[in-house]
This record gives sequence, C-alpha cells and structure tokens, in this order.
Amino acid sequence: MRRKIGSINGFILGLISIFGAFVLEGGSIQALLLAAPILIVFGGTFAAVIIGFGLDRVKNIFKLIGIAYFPRSYNYHKLIDTYFEFSVKARREGLLVLEKDIDKFDYHFPKKLLRYAIDGTSAESLEYMAQLEIQVMQERHLSNISIFSKMGGYAPTMGILGTVMALIMTLANAGKDPTLLIKNIATAFIATLWGVFSANLIWLPIGDKLKKCHMEEKHMMEIALEGAIALQNGEIPMILKARLVSMLPQREQLRIGL
Repeated sequence: MRRKIGSINGFILGLISIFGAFVLEGGSIQALLLAAPILIVFGGTFAAVIIGFGLDRVKNIFKLIGIAYFPRSYNYHKLIDTYFEFSVKARREGLLVLEKDIDKFDYHFPKKLLRYAIDGTSAESLEYMAQLEIQVMQERHLSNISIFSKMGGYAPTMGILGTVMALIMTLANAGKDPTLLIKNIATAFIATLWGVFSANLIWLPIGDKLKKCHMEEKHMMEIALEGAIALQNGEIPMILKARLVSMLPQREQLRIGL
C-alpha cells in the first residue's frame, strides 16, 4: 500500500512542481489548458500507438496503467515459509499428502508447479515447462512495456508537430489581428510543453513501473520454481529454506537470520 501511495504522491508532486512553478511566475493554469495543443499531443500519440500496435493492444492501455499504479505485491517470505512447511510435511508423509494443501499458496504459478510435482512430473520436465512459462510471460510483459516507451517517444514529437503547425498559422496571419498572432504563438509553446510533460511524467514512468512489476513477478516465479524442484527432490527442509532465502536481497537474508 505504501508503494501505491508513493506512486500517486510522486505524480502529484510532479504536477505541483511543474505547474506550481508556472503559476508562481505569474502564469495562469487556464492558459495551459488550450484544447488544440492537448488534442494534438494526446490524440496524435494515441493515433501513432494504434498504427504501430493495433487497436486491440491500445484497449489494454488503461488496464496496464492500473497495474502500474496499483501493482500486485508478492510476499516472498510467506512463499518461502510455505515451501519449508511443505518440505517438512513431505519428508514425514510423502509428496502426495500435499495435494490438499495446494491452496495455501497465494499465487497460481507455485500451485501449478506443485500439482505437476505431485503428479510425478520429472524434474527436467517441470523445469522446462516453468522456464517456458516464464519466458512467454517476459515477452508479453516487455511487449506491453514497449507501448509506453514508444508513447514517451511519440509525445514530444507530437508536441513539436503542434508547435510547427501553430507557427505556420502565426506566419500565415502575419500583419493581421495581433491578438490572434499572440494566441497562435502561445499554442505553439504549449504544445511542446504538453508533449514533454506527458512523456516524462506519464508515459515513461508508467513503463518503468511496469518493468518493476515484471521483475517482481519474475522473481516470485523463480523462487517458486526452485522451491518446487527442491521439494520434488526431497531436500532437507532447512537446506530448502536456505536455498530459497539466498535468492532474496542481502538485507532480507540478514533479517531472516540465515
């Protein structure tokens, strides 16, 4: 929960820092909310993504934004403790006795691996299927992340496009109403602002957050795979736990005391 709140607070801090500084210098928020540059930047960015990735992929953008700002958390300690508990039980009563305890896992991946192990799948086949799923998951996640990386590149370009269009309008109307010329110049610079702002405070940070979500899920899957193989091989419970704890960051290992 703290991480979710931190992400939102970071976005709010960015808004206050950028637009607050503008207001402090005597600017007006209303001057930034011109429809034309906003439409060019955001409409053009989404149009470029639709062309590059297809409409079906773009439909998932808002779902991915939700995942980025409200990510699923993984309790590695609980996962390791569950494997340790299962290892103790399997050493006493055999692997088949764990069938009724599968739902003690909070995540689908370790449940699946334990079912494979109970059904007698060989360690080689178990590892192959798990690695294949991890690879497919990684390709899917990196493909989703690339959407936001591309949007981070498209947005400033669309801002420049809006600036060029507004400057063309300014030159085309040279010698006419000065008020119209000033408005066109303002539109030009605001288009650039929205392009750079949306890239660096919206799209690229979302891509970075999705990368972090991917790494955390992948880490959970790797721990689950090591645990399932160790469990299947009948490793000593303390050795199994030490093996899984070694996959955690150093500070987490020191906290556990192994």
